[in-house]
Amino acid sequence: MENWPIFAIGFLAQLLFSARLISQWFLSEKSQKVETPVLFWKLSLLASILLFTYGYLREDFAIMLGQFLIYGVYWRNLVLMNEWKKRNLFFKGLVIIFPFGIAAYIMFFGSLTWSDVLLSTGNIPGWLIGLGIIAQIVYTSRFFYQWYYSEVNNESSLPMGFWILSLIGAALLFTYGIFRHDPVLIAAHFFGGIIYIRDMYLLQNSTKQKQA
Repeated sequence: MENWPIFAIGFLAQLLFSARLISQWFLSEKSQKVETPVLFWKLSLLASILLFTYGYLREDFAIMLGQFLIYGVYWRNLVLMNEWKKRNLFFKGLVIIFPFGIAAYIMFFGSLTWSDVLLSTGNIPGWLIGLGIIAQIVYTSRFFYQWYYSEVNNESSLPMGFWILSLIGAALLFTYGIFRHDPVLIAAHFFGGIIYIRDMYLLQNSTKQKQA
């Protein structure tokens, strides 16, 4: 149990990710259509910071890659919702300074270097590393799709493609978590998969009502 502080950081990150899903799910159930609350993106940014830190401490490149790729998309959605300017200075400072701070720490103070993260596999088989990277790419691609969709429509929204990619990515990451013996990934993506299916159902129903 000597790794419990590291797992605590991971569970806290996933708790924030779960909170964003619950807030989105609750609002969607209330309106009977898929909604995207501002809180979804605020919690996403904070959780991403924690999960990247967790991935670094676990020496898990797949986790770090996912959070590195998606961080800017979370920020962009706040801008599209005209909410970034309304955030307080502490929140803005944390979001802006973190990427530079973590890079500086790894370069000048961290015992783990980027080459260690990228090239050292330890006792992890190559196929499992490949699975983790593919899973993160699929899971992360949902937000790039969502970003493109939102830019085209000039509003932040969560289309059907987002939920399909979420479900596929979650299934892959759940499998990866089992092989990695990672309770954080297992718990997070099991719970998330249930909400993704429910949102797909709500979105399909609201689309049918619009067409009727």
